[in-house]
Amino acid sequence: MTTFAGLHHGDQPLLLPSAWDHASARALADQGFRAIGTTSLGVAAAAGLPDGASETRDETLRLALALGSDPYLLSVDAEDGYSEDPDEVGEFARHLTAVGAVGINLEDRLGSTALHAAKIAAVKSAAPGLFVNARTDTYWLADGEGTIDRLDAYQQAGADCVFVPGLSEPTGIAALLRHVDVPLNILYAPTGPTLPHLADLGVRRVSLGSLLYRRALGAALEAVEAIREGRAPGGTAPSYGAVDALARRGEVAEGASSGTGGSVRG
Repeated sequence: MTTFAGLHHGDQPLLLPSAWDHASARALADQGFRAIGTTSLGVAAAAGLPDGASETRDETLRLALALGSDPYLLSVDAEDGYSEDPDEVGEFARHLTAVGAVGINLEDRLGSTALHAAKIAAVKSAAPGLFVNARTDTYWLADGEGTIDRLDAYQQAGADCVFVPGLSEPTGIAALLRHVDVPLNILYAPTGPTLPHLADLGVRRVSLGSLLYRRALGAALEAVEAIREGRAPGGTAPSYGAVDALARRGEVAEGASSGTGGSVRG
């Protein structure tokens, strides 16, 4: 079992926050997170491309290259693998492993179960040590019908974990847990169960998806609106020096806590 896989079998579920650039990843690592994911929405939005349209393969690989050598475990959101050809998805997984990623998230978008299973198998063949989180969108895009059949196929194909975003009802989560043999990943929802509740249910991984990216964008909009209205923006923000230090790839910038912008712990 790899170190990353082991985090899915500890006393508490793995809480996996998602970064969208080097600074956000390093800031999360500085908060003690041993593993960090990426958000496909953040990658796509930064590049001016649509999310979930298989158009951000190069941008995702560049982000993985920027993050994969840092001292945390990196799991990459790769949408549907950016191809309908399982061998091409396997080759992309091989590239991720080469730049230091330890995990990949693959979503089925309610397409062919057999094709998605073939992609998972291709990834496990091309990059055996890469932890595959197999996502089904049965609750994200539909009413949940067929979830168990899809998860069974993905487990048989070699998935190390199964991910069911959109499912937040505790009885539904508990029912799924009785049918899966690998760790279950749930997407945190502010209106859904808390992290301790998900832990009590038996969920082994809790992802934050694009939540942090969207909250950061929301905070920026709130701040500029306050300034436009003649008010001081609320909340906190890292100082200039602190952010500059994050960008120095392991080098601690002198005077990291100096500068303007408020608390380093923003």
